Amino acid sequence: MAQESEVASIPAADFGFAQGHEEEAEREYANYSYVREIFNRFMDNKGAFVSLVMIVLIIVLAIVAPMLSPYKFDEVNSTRSNLPPRVPGLEQVGLFDGTKDGVNVYAEKGISEEYHYFGTDSLGRDIWVRVWYGTRISLLISLIAVVIDIFIGVVYGLISGYFGGRVDIVMQRITEILSSIPQLVIVTILLVALGPGLGNIVIALAITGWIDMSRIVRAQMLKLKNMEFVLAARTLGASWREIIFKEVMPNCLAQIIVTFMFSIPNAIFFEAFLAFVGLGVPAPISSLGTMINDGYKSAMVYPYMVVGPVVVLGLLMLGFNLFADGLRDAIEPNQS
Repeated sequence: MAQESEVASIPAADFGFAQGHEEEAEREYANYSYVREIFNRFMDNKGAFVSLVMIVLIIVLAIVAPMLSPYKFDEVNSTRSNLPPRVPGLEQVGLFDGTKDGVNVYAEKGISEEYHYFGTDSLGRDIWVRVWYGTRISLLISLIAVVIDIFIGVVYGLISGYFGGRVDIVMQRITEILSSIPQLVIVTILLVALGPGLGNIVIALAITGWIDMSRIVRAQMLKLKNMEFVLAARTLGASWREIIFKEVMPNCLAQIIVTFMFSIPNAIFFEAFLAFVGLGVPAPISSLGTMINDGYKSAMVYPYMVVGPVVVLGLLMLGFNLFADGLRDAIEPNQS
């Protein structure tokens, strides 16, 4: 009885909604979108954030460094051949001071005002400029090839999964035949037949690179095509094109984006490998693979010729893989 009297004695004015809090919560929730949620999860991943910064820095250097340098990527100067790295500022503390085997090569050749950050090759071309120009070419080739792969793979997978039946059986047998042959073998044979060149490399990389994307998109289509929103669109008279590209494909964007990011380092590696075995872009155009091939021949005597392109290639592949991994965890946290 005493407890009931205490409760009864509490004024009714003490009960009520906190003024303004519900409106503030509604405004905060309205501004909290799905994209913002992905962004916050991605930024919480320190490794993914560092990889993004690294990728952006490499891309900026690939664009800006050849433009700001006084040297050209194809400028041959036999009097400047085989110069070791020399960096202003660091040379004062004994690092990258242009010496090799205790001899200042720059002073020996009477060069006082020139600096080559990565040194020069056997033809006197500045390796710093060639590395960043080659990075630009490697990124361009891989990006074009991956975009073509994504387009073919998405369309192929969506159509195969939506129609099913005989259409799906025939289309999947084609992908199985193509995937049974190693991609490296197909690409190498095509380049031997077509010859080296930017366009031919892109075509060779795009021949079989779409298979993984088509399988991922087909699996998503098989999962989504019998869901309520697709059945409702079909009931309302939507055509198969509208169902595929307006209803189902937007729900596959997360998987498409993640696969796209994972495909870029794979394409960069293939381009570098082809260039390393002599099937890359023709001279005087440089890519990371051609520079590694050129530097490898003199690596025992002039190791700096191969260190620069190898480090940039390794950072590119590591950065894109970490970025794609972090993006996947941000988009699909339950799958990590």
